[in-house]
Amino acid sequence: MTTAIESWRGIAEVAELCGLSQDTLRWYEREGLIPQVRRGPDGRRRFSARDTTLLVMLAKLRATGMPTEDMRAFSRMVGEGAASHGRRLALLERHRLRIREQMDALRDASLALESKADHYRSLIDAGLDCDGVPVSADVARAQAEGAA
Repeated sequence: MTTAIESWRGIAEVAELCGLSQDTLRWYEREGLIPQVRRGPDGRRRFSARDTTLLVMLAKLRATGMPTEDMRAFSRMVGEGAASHGRRLALLERHRLRIREQMDALRDASLALESKADHYRSLIDAGLDCDGVPVSADVARAQAEGAA
């Protein structure tokens, strides 16, 4: 027969599953990002499957840049049960829109970077400076060394 405590995880295992440090997990708990974690008879944190699932999701939300206050609100709503599904969905949709806007901005910046790199490659290949004037052999060598 399996007891409930056997399905609990310690902080080291949960940290590994979430990709967060143990200190970060403790901080999440202190800051109210997760409900108070149960403790075993030895005083150590015992994370339930539900705690672990929530922490994995919070780690993903954090990785996407979700603000701490939104993460806290999401966690509170999870604790409210099914009645908060609509509000959770709205919060996630707003954040997804922010992510898409950030991705668009990054794509634009990446294209500008690519364009500038192509420009410098063409100058190096042609042996020119930024004004289109041919460079000396020493400068051409220095350009080639930096591009390698």
